[in-house]
Amino acid sequence: MGDWISSLPDEILFLIISKLAFESAIQTIFLSKRWRLLWETALVQHGTEEDAAQAICDFLANFNEQDPSKNTRKFQFHFINGSVVLAIIAPNNKLHLDFSSGKQEIHRQFKLQLEFNNPQNFACSCSQPSPSLSAFSVKSLHLISVNHLTNDAVSSMLKNFMFLETLRITGCNFLQSLSIGSDTKLLNLIIFDCLQLEFLHIRSFKLRMFRFRGLLPSFWLEYHYNLADAFLDFRQGPKSNSFSSCDFDSVLLAIKNVKVLTLCKWTFQALICPSLSTFLAEFQFYNLEELWWIDNSEQEYDSDPLISFLKLCPSLERLFVTIDPKSYCVERSATCSIQAGRNTKLQRLKLVKLDGFTKEADETLLAEHLGEVVTSEPLILASADGICLRKLIHDPLYQPKQQSHERKCSYKSVEVKDMNMLCPKHVHMGL
Repeated sequence: MGDWISSLPDEILFLIISKLAFESAIQTIFLSKRWRLLWETALVQHGTEEDAAQAICDFLANFNEQDPSKNTRKFQFHFINGSVVLAIIAPNNKLHLDFSSGKQEIHRQFKLQLEFNNPQNFACSCSQPSPSLSAFSVKSLHLISVNHLTNDAVSSMLKNFMFLETLRITGCNFLQSLSIGSDTKLLNLIIFDCLQLEFLHIRSFKLRMFRFRGLLPSFWLEYHYNLADAFLDFRQGPKSNSFSSCDFDSVLLAIKNVKVLTLCKWTFQALICPSLSTFLAEFQFYNLEELWWIDNSEQEYDSDPLISFLKLCPSLERLFVTIDPKSYCVERSATCSIQAGRNTKLQRLKLVKLDGFTKEADETLLAEHLGEVVTSEPLILASADGICLRKLIHDPLYQPKQQSHERKCSYKSVEVKDMNMLCPKHVHMGL
């Protein structure tokens, strides 16, 4: 039977692709060479840095998912300096701007200042601003590999996105300083793997989700008391050795009311603990329900920082602890003896998941220490390799072999034989 579908006119094939989910549409490239060429079809334009914002604005304004002649999802703009931006329209008003191809200048740091959502800054020079932009209003933007040759063009483009709610910035290798301002709409901000970033300033009154992965830069956060989701993956350590706990105070206040949090042990030890002593009122994460604690590998596992942090989390329901041998660590210090929240007991904890522990004795010892701050008996699961799952069961009569006097423990490890038991994951795992 012949492939009669592939013989249809381009207009009909474009219509078929437009009806598919974005992830499924991409898979059509594997059907045949015709489908691959069809997907890779992109509008191409050349011009100056000043022309780029206008060109992408016109591309978005012309896009119409229901019209096969106007539903091309890809657009390439070639700058005269050799840079290239690939714009891809995805469903649900998402736009990807990828600068990874074209000319890449190495060892050239740059600053990026992004201001959007402010009607006073709206500077789109499209021939028909109001009606044309309503055809496609960007709500989610992913910036990839912006460099010093294109940063001004990016700043100009974002002034056109009045309805942007989600901003994701990844792989900007030589981004040194980043300033983001949104007066009305921005709800979600993700910054991943910008390893030269030294300074970050965020001003967004309605920000609900903030996710960061990379070296810890110097922070300046303004008015971020609505955060519900915070992913602070600083396991690579601080960008500067001169970073002090007072520099982290704005971040600490911003994450105070979150429901979901990822935190590295060293961040708590070096930056949060010293700051807590400066707060006159008792400081607690009253709303925190789910925590991913990224720990470092040590010859003798130290659970005290985690236990100290848990005393600040009276509403915690799910706890995930991961041992990462490559995670940054600091010297042990007595400053982690937290007085704030010292009488807190966790009454709602239902699940504890331990990953990457090389010694079962460390797992059982942590379970024992958790019993000091937990009033219930949560389900405790452990996995050293991410595959074999074990359950830690509390048994006061249990006496493990070769148990030292210092490490008495009433928990025993039992292999989970029910393969139907789903291995739980924190919402931030896999990002």
